[in-house]
Amino acid sequence: EVVLLPFDFLYQMSAWTRAIVVSLSILHAANPRMPVPEGFQLDEIWKPGARPAWSFRKDRQWLTWHNIFLSADWFLKWYERRGWFKGLRRKAIEKAKDWMVERLHHCEGLGAIYPPMMYSVMALDVLGYAKDHPLRAEALRHFNNLMVDDDDRFFFQPCFSPVWDTGIGLYALGQTDPEHPALRQGADWLLAKEVRRKGDWSVKRPNTEPSGWAFEYSNEFYPDIDDTAMVMLALGQARGSDRAAQEACHRRALDWLFAMQSSDGGWAAFDADNNWEFLNKVPFADHNAMLDPECADITARILELLGYENFRQSHARVRKALDYIRDEQEPDGSWYGRWGVNYIYGTWQVLRGLRAMNQDMQQPWLLKARQWLQSVQHDDGGWGERCNTYDDPVFKGRGPSTASQTAWAVMGLCAFDEPENPHLKRGIEYLVRTQNPDGSWTEHETTGTGFPKVFYLKYDMYRNAWPLLALATYRQIVERAHARQAGAVNGQPHPTMETTPEVVRSKE
Repeated sequence: EVVLLPFDFLYQMSAWTRAIVVSLSILHAANPRMPVPEGFQLDEIWKPGARPAWSFRKDRQWLTWHNIFLSADWFLKWYERRGWFKGLRRKAIEKAKDWMVERLHHCEGLGAIYPPMMYSVMALDVLGYAKDHPLRAEALRHFNNLMVDDDDRFFFQPCFSPVWDTGIGLYALGQTDPEHPALRQGADWLLAKEVRRKGDWSVKRPNTEPSGWAFEYSNEFYPDIDDTAMVMLALGQARGSDRAAQEACHRRALDWLFAMQSSDGGWAAFDADNNWEFLNKVPFADHNAMLDPECADITARILELLGYENFRQSHARVRKALDYIRDEQEPDGSWYGRWGVNYIYGTWQVLRGLRAMNQDMQQPWLLKARQWLQSVQHDDGGWGERCNTYDDPVFKGRGPSTASQTAWAVMGLCAFDEPENPHLKRGIEYLVRTQNPDGSWTEHETTGTGFPKVFYLKYDMYRNAWPLLALATYRQIVERAHARQAGAVNGQPHPTMETTPEVVRSKE
């Protein structure tokens, strides 16, 4: 019945949650059962101290969201046992089915991520779809494609990440070798992946022309704000075969990104203003991801893009984003990383984004961030941090040095344009020293984040793409330093990253 609630209630949940909730609620409504073996009970599944029960606050206050949702849960179970309002249940199932089936088209599985892809197959079963029905067969095929069985290992991938990986790789390659022939091929592939269909995001932004990019090969109902910014950064380095089509795509995507900015100035992953905090108290919200909140890392990546697009700091939307970034800074100078592990990721991306916006990097709050990065550098010259930082920030910056996290920290320090910084030089030396003979890096740690405290991601391309981008970034600041020295000797102005007033004025 949640699909029938007013206020677009379903769309106040995060994109991944609503795909899970709809498909799983269809399955739950059918109430499939198996005989229970004698002596079998489910107590073992409860985390210690997490069993749902009514609770009082210290002030003996009963009226809390936790208790309200548990009361509603008790009422709904009682309502189901009575079997009243069967017509309402049939209407809800039909609407939920239509919602799910619509989103099984134009994507590679529901939501293109493991949990709803799995539940959608089960939901189609209880809805009466035959095993050879094209819709069910296709849903099962996409789910099975997530399976990896290479004789040595057997596991399921949670999803595919080709657009994200291609965007990062193309951006790094463009910064390294602007004439490389692979740039055009990659640009053409990405341009063909632009989303041109209205998805769930359009419920809150109904008058915005569709654009953006999804994370996966095909997931047209769920373009990703972070992916879109990354792809646009890549396309700024790579020209496709059709210049006019690329320029039109660029304008659409930029307008879409602006439309997806939340009211507090930040950007989230899939939605705008997805902030009904009380939903985190729903009893089944144990995946710690009922909402899709704005975060500093995505907001900073968009600022990086806008900086290269010559938007100035006085632009109203940029100013709101800068205020949001500053408000999110931790007391020690770092930033929380929502989509990468963790404070190294957040801090690097903020510093890079602010540098692209031509912020004065000598401001005390930014120097504090630099000091934090330098304070967590390891003796081997690298940086590393583990997923336990999400459970307890006391572990900030602690963990074996990795190629990807060292690359992030290096790029964070590069934002200060000081190539002789000894911490920065040691980081570069670490990357050069640990590079394999074939040009790659080895990385065993997990440095990507899915749901903090619950679910993490290992991106195999991170170990190569981010170090390549870091080395290219370092080369650029070294070249700028040489240009400054040459300009000082010759009495000539030197090139900088600053934008000219003429260019900036058009983006006022």
